Amino acid sequence: MNELILNADQGNTQISRHIYGHFAEHLGRCIYGGFWAGDDASIPNARGIRSDVIAALKELQIPNLRWPGGCFADEYHWRDGIGSRETRPSMINTHWGGVTENNHFGTHEFLDVCEQLDCEPYICGNVGSGTVQEMAEWVEYLNFDGVSPRADERRTNGREKAWKVKYFGVGNENWGCGGNMRAEFYADQYRRYATYCRNYGDPALYKIAGGPNVDDYHWTETLMKNVPLHMMQGISLHYYATDWPPVLSATDFGEDKWFRQMELALRMDTLLTKHGAIMDFHDPQRRIGLIVDEWGAWYAVEPGTNPGFLYQQNSLRDALIAGLTLNIFNNHAHRVHMANLAQTINVLQSVLLTDGPRLVKTPTFHIFEMYKVHQDATLIPVTLKTSDYTFGDKKIPALSVSASRNSDGVVHISLCNTHATEAQSLTIRLRGNAFQTVTGRILTSDALTAHNTFDNPDALTPRDFSEAQLSDSDIIVEIPAHSVVTLSLS
Repeated sequence: MNELILNADQGNTQISRHIYGHFAEHLGRCIYGGFWAGDDASIPNARGIRSDVIAALKELQIPNLRWPGGCFADEYHWRDGIGSRETRPSMINTHWGGVTENNHFGTHEFLDVCEQLDCEPYICGNVGSGTVQEMAEWVEYLNFDGVSPRADERRTNGREKAWKVKYFGVGNENWGCGGNMRAEFYADQYRRYATYCRNYGDPALYKIAGGPNVDDYHWTETLMKNVPLHMMQGISLHYYATDWPPVLSATDFGEDKWFRQMELALRMDTLLTKHGAIMDFHDPQRRIGLIVDEWGAWYAVEPGTNPGFLYQQNSLRDALIAGLTLNIFNNHAHRVHMANLAQTINVLQSVLLTDGPRLVKTPTFHIFEMYKVHQDATLIPVTLKTSDYTFGDKKIPALSVSASRNSDGVVHISLCNTHATEAQSLTIRLRGNAFQTVTGRILTSDALTAHNTFDNPDALTPRDFSEAQLSDSDIIVEIPAHSVVTLSLS
């Protein structure tokens, strides 16, 4: 029997809205053909930025956007992306497809996107191939309102007021594409670079150290031991739900590959628990945030596309991966302060796909829309007893859950049924509050491989869910196989 005990009057941890962040790298068609159409494009745009993309992302109440990478960040020199577009130097994007990058989308364009979205920019600086001076001057260009060489240069380039960027990453994947550094070396480099990332009034920089790859607990331990806590506000973590190398099809799979991807997604909980324990030892007051600024599913690219562009379709399986991961983040909100799905448009587990003027919202988009009710809400402690989903000689929990209470007192419960073939009957025991109504929404389909295409963009969309029955202090509900449900209690 599946049983959930929900203590509706308890909880004091806020689920930061920044857990629901996104990531835009100069990779494939994320920027060019995704966010950026160009000033002279026939596609409706505002100063070159696609209007349909902005409108769609606003539906998600996107809280932050990370840029310019990713691996691209540690070969990006910000001065190449300012000034007149016609005079900006080109470069070769050596990480992603060997294509020429014309730098038409740079600092001003990215921050225009963030202002149109009303979201916080999260900029990642270049440690791998850049200098301390270069990074220091970028921060000055971004954030100083007084008279200085870089602030004056910003004004010359058309921006009078400083943007006051808060979130700043000091390098990316410095254990790999960001320099192939050892943890000890990077810790010293971080201290050096971060020293010159100055605060120019409010807000103070929220400096994020390049953290571990998956389960490299030594990296986390080294940073926590060797970087004074006042010098960093966050440590990043990257984890993709994939068996490397990523050779699986995004849409052609059976139950075995479904089960494996659920298993991989659930591993996020173990990673957060173990990295969090190391951080707790050195930082028991939990001042340092764990920033999961790259996560998602990674498959083989779609046939016929550039392998360096990482373009993949997005199915119901990815919706479950998103729901499971967001539940895990919510339940670790005491330590996870921000997360960024990789990536926003046309790359990996994107929320949007574009083809010329056409745009499609993926199943993952719809999960973020269903889960936005948890942004800045109070995490409610729950106790879940769940059946197992057994496949072969392995098993995982059939159900996953997170719950929150918003400022109006409305409680939201998000549930994922990982089981490919069996519905799960669930009794929810309500404690600490009386509720009069329960409503719900569900995302599911008959086919595990269901996905949206440009010819059929609404093949998989949420619908109303009325199967939850409120009786006294209990809710009885049957969660269909391979589905994500969000209930609202008031």
